[in-house]
Amino acid sequence: MLQDGLRRYLGDAVTPAALKAAEEGEGFSPEIWSGLSEMGVAGALFTEEQGGFGGAGFDLMTVFEELGRAGTSEPMLEVLLAGGLIAALGDETQAALVEQAVEGSVQLALAHGEPGSRYDIERVETRAERGGDGWTSRGARRVVVNGAQADHVVISARSSGGARDRDGISLFVLPKGTAGVEIRDYPLAQGGHAAELVLEGVTLPETALLGAEGQAIGALETAHARATAALCADGLGAMETARRLTGDYLKTRKQFGQPIGKFQALQHRAAEMLIEIEQARSAVINLCGHLEADRETREIHVSATKHLVGKVARLVAEEAIQMHGGIGMTEEYELGRFARRLSMLDHRFGDSTFHLGRFVRLRAA
Repeated sequence: MLQDGLRRYLGDAVTPAALKAAEEGEGFSPEIWSGLSEMGVAGALFTEEQGGFGGAGFDLMTVFEELGRAGTSEPMLEVLLAGGLIAALGDETQAALVEQAVEGSVQLALAHGEPGSRYDIERVETRAERGGDGWTSRGARRVVVNGAQADHVVISARSSGGARDRDGISLFVLPKGTAGVEIRDYPLAQGGHAAELVLEGVTLPETALLGAEGQAIGALETAHARATAALCADGLGAMETARRLTGDYLKTRKQFGQPIGKFQALQHRAAEMLIEIEQARSAVINLCGHLEADRETREIHVSATKHLVGKVARLVAEEAIQMHGGIGMTEEYELGRFARRLSMLDHRFGDSTFHLGRFVRLRAA
């Protein structure tokens, strides 16, 4: 029922005019965000104890596959990431932010990646030091999706240990407008906005600490695993739309007096797209079914799925454009937006090459 309602709503709401307004504005449509909130979509990302009504892997897949199918740029993934960390580690006051995010009245973001961290979750150089009644932090954060728009940003910093140590990473909740935070906002190729954050001696109260000091790595890995599953489901929906657009084009574009879809070479390429997408679907289902498994099992499935989905997304984007010809590259045609979305999917939370190496290391261990 959620999938059907979400597909019908997004089919009506996500129009070229709405997408253009989002690109020219803050990267998302306030009207669509409000509609998703009224439907209670964000509630599917959290358990009943956390203020939602779902929270399982297949709940995430249902929501994000439809968001990807529509090509919308609403920051629902940031609610899952930052909200998941707050729900897992926060005290009663902090946990109220999750309820507000589910209602749609609060925007959230996670600022974890650094200029030199690449895809390593445990690599954190930004320091946080106790001083007086709180904390002082200096450092930089890169590609913080929804960072300038968020009312609260969950930020990581190292309170002890070396740059690559698993222990010693702490999380803090920064309200919007915190003194000492420099924000540079910019649009993303796949839709939405991100920001570069520079912390110039930011002072935070003790109440900003999220969970126990220096013990955040487990929660970060869990949040990234769930977000990776959601991103892969998003890519699956985008691939389905790219395939549909390509199929429609092959049926209508004529050459030598007949639709080009009757040419055997193009039929073979379309069939290969379908097979690869179904392979990706099986991988996403497998990952979503293992999100509650032990860490080693879960992370093996995370890397296996992200590697496969990244490769298939790139294949689908390239094949769809090839079979469309020149029209596939035009800004006005819908396919270009989905091709960009699929191309950039591979670069978030680790690309195919990174996860292939990580999968090998995890299996060997």
